[in-house]
Amino acid sequence: MEAHPSRSPRTIRQVSPTTLLLVGIVALLVLLPTRRLQLAGWSRQNLTLYFLGMWALGALVAALPAPARFLIPILLVAYLAPFVTLREGLDRLMGRPPRSRGDIPGSGGPGGGGDAPPPIKNVTPPDERARANAGERNR
Repeated sequence: MEAHPSRSPRTIRQVSPTTLLLVGIVALLVLLPTRRLQLAGWSRQNLTLYFLGMWALGALVAALPAPARFLIPILLVAYLAPFVTLREGLDRLMGRPPRSRGDIPGSGGPGGGGDAPPPIKNVTPPDERARANAGERNR
């Protein structure tokens, strides 16, 4: 008499090393656009959902060839979307100068000062300035 499969000590099928390698590679590949989205200011929860969703779809495509026909275009768009900036891309195509980036010096934004950085302000107290100038004259 044969034991029922659910009663055997080993009910989980062993995973091949190739499948584990593919799942690991997919996880590493999904980290690239996830990092880009983190730099864009996405919340931790949204980043986690994006990573897990992309990883699950990518692992499904890597493990089962049948859904690949439909999932690969969706994965490509979802993977490449974080790297595309529509506004900057259109500006580049139209030959417009780049937009300002806030308070980044030299960016042209508020407090940015345009192309040239603002002149350095001398904040040395007057009595130290006189001593420093006298020392330069004595050389």
